[in-house]
Parts: sequence; structure tokens; C-alpha cells
Amino acid sequence: MQGKYINPFTDFGFKKIFAEEASKPLLIDFLNALLNQDSKITDITFKNTEKLGLTQADRKAVYDIFCDNNKGEKFIVELQKLKQNFFKDRTVYYSTFPIVDQAEKGEWSYQLNPIYCIGILGFTFETKQDLLINKEVVHTIKLKDQNNKVFYEKLTFIYLEMPNFSKKEDELETRLDKWLFFIKNLEDFQEIPAIFEDKIFESAFEKAELAKYNDEEHLLYQASLKTLRDNFSAFQCATDEGKVEGIKEGIIIGEEIGMIKGEEIGMVKGEEIGMIKGELIVRKVAKSLKDSGMALVEISELTGLTTEEINEL
Repeated sequence: MQGKYINPFTDFGFKKIFAEEASKPLLIDFLNALLNQDSKITDITFKNTEKLGLTQADRKAVYDIFCDNNKGEKFIVELQKLKQNFFKDRTVYYSTFPIVDQAEKGEWSYQLNPIYCIGILGFTFETKQDLLINKEVVHTIKLKDQNNKVFYEKLTFIYLEMPNFSKKEDELETRLDKWLFFIKNLEDFQEIPAIFEDKIFESAFEKAELAKYNDEEHLLYQASLKTLRDNFSAFQCATDEGKVEGIKEGIIIGEEIGMIKGEEIGMVKGEEIGMIKGELIVRKVAKSLKDSGMALVEISELTGLTTEEINEL
């Protein structure tokens, strides 16, 4: 049964809530809650979300959201539901475009405006062992020197690991808590919880309500939802197949090294091998689809790989 509200982890849903002109107050409120600075953002200007390199041979970047605020600060906001190889590398690469964009013709002092790269993640970077110790949701990263002193203040990467956010409605304390609770649980709401009864969140729920969409918007949302589900299915299938093969191989390794607990060690090794094999299977599937003539964009949607990664297979 279809819910009352959209899934914000779909491309359509995320952009509907945060990336339309009418959504500016929502994005401003979210960014202010995330940054929690004394000097608040009062206005933003949406920019072209596709950035090209300096030459035709250069790779391009396609952002979910790219905007400037009233102070000239630049924001890239990316939503990533499924785990992807080199996601950190991708955000670092993306940050180079707003840096280069600020270059002025003629004489220039090289003074730059601050840049924030924000990733809302449906996965965690940490291993299972790390998660037993560290379940932080917000990770703020800046360039630091060998003494852990911030070297450069104007480049900030912020990653929100949504699986680590586990607060219930009666545990929400901050404005950011409310936004994270909203994003993580929106699709499951059947009515607006009392804690969200203010104009900003009322507007967010209104933009997310499926009953208010026209036929074209419904079709776009269903296509976006199908892409999300197909990607998850392909990822899950590849991971499961890889784990099965990895566990078998891991048990053999455990037996070969003659350990009393060889099977237990094999299971641990197997999971590591399984993840590697799972990634290899995804790439193998992508190559087969590419060889069959399927469009790179469609393969990217199914496998989670970038078009550049697929093109290199």
C-alpha cells in the first residue's frame, strides 16, 4: 500500500522538498540547523547543478543541490542512499568546482568564499567493529595539520550517517534532530506528529504529500522510486551472492590454517571476502549490460556505479 508521503531518499522526493524555488525556506532552515552558527543564512540562490571541467576532456560533476547563500558561501548537498565506492573521493572532487568557479579574470588575490560539501547518507562509513564504539550521526571534517589544528577554515565536509540516527519523537532536542527525524521517517508518517507543528515543517509535509501531486509528478515520483528499489535490489543481490561465496572460501581458509576455531575465523574472513566479491559481481553485471548496448545512465541507476566507472569497465 502506498503511503501518504514521498520517500525523501528518492531523487524526485529529495529535490521536491529541498531543491525547488518554493523550497528555499526549508533548505535555509535545514542548513541553519546543521551549521548552528551565530550568523544565520537568510537567503539562498540555486545554481546550475551540472558543472563541467575546464576542457571537454575533463569529467563533469552533477550535484543534487548547489547554491550560494546571502554571504557568498557555497553549498553542495548530496543524497546517497546506497553505499558507493569512493563516495568521499567524489565529494572532494565535487568541492573543486566551486573553488575554480571563484577564480576572477585578470589580477586576483585568490581570496575564496567558504565552501560546504554536505552528504546525507543512507549508509555508514564505519565497519561493524567501529559501530560498536562510534554511532555518531554528524561528521564534520576540515583540513588539519600534524598537531590537529585546523589549517584551512573555508572548506568543510559534513556527512550525515542516517542509519546512526535512532532518536524517537520524545527524544528530539534540537532543530537538527527534528530534520533528521523528518528525513528518516517521512515515508512512514500517516499524519503530522505534534512536534512538527510549525510553519516550516507544515510546508515540508505539504510538499511531500502525494495527494497534492499532478499526474506528471506522480509518474516522475514512481519512476524515481522504481530506480531506488532496483538499485537496492541489485546491490542486495550482489552482496548476498558475494557473502555466500566468501563464507565458503573463508571456512576453507579457517580449516587450512589449522585453527580450532577455523570456522569462526572463516566466517569473519568470509564476510570481508564477500563484500569484495559483491562489488566485483556488481561490476561484472554492469559490464554485461554495457556490452549489451544499454545506456550508461540506465546502468548507473541499476548498479549505483557512476557512468565514468561503467565506461572504464
